[in-house]
Amino acid sequence: MLIQDIMTKRVVTVEMDDKLSVVKDIFENSKFHHLLVVEGGKLFGVVSDRDLLKAVSPNIGTMTETYKDAATLNKRVHQIMTRKPITLPLTATVKDAVNLFNTHRISCIPIVDKDFKPVGILSWRDIMRNIFK
Repeated sequence: MLIQDIMTKRVVTVEMDDKLSVVKDIFENSKFHHLLVVEGGKLFGVVSDRDLLKAVSPNIGTMTETYKDAATLNKRVHQIMTRKPITLPLTATVKDAVNLFNTHRISCIPIVDKDFKPVGILSWRDIMRNIFK
């Protein structure tokens, strides 16, 4: 089975200079757990919801939030993203993806075309959702 048959084709991208407040809004208003970081349409990194949680103050949105806490949302995507993500082409198989998940500590695999532009994203959820069809 090819990953292009099971990957999530709708990807959400951000740019390297976007503020973390933008990333936070996207995660809060969608069911995505990973955002692809692009410049000029090409993939440069990945930001996960866990990366965001590590980078911003836990006091945001609470009664104890201070100016310093809120300022953590002004950090930029390039400061917290995973650079040079492990990717696969559309022609890769699910077995290729499983091997990458088992070999590396990653939670998603961006799927890119020959110009390194993202065309999809694959997570364990995608594989599990389709494995018993």
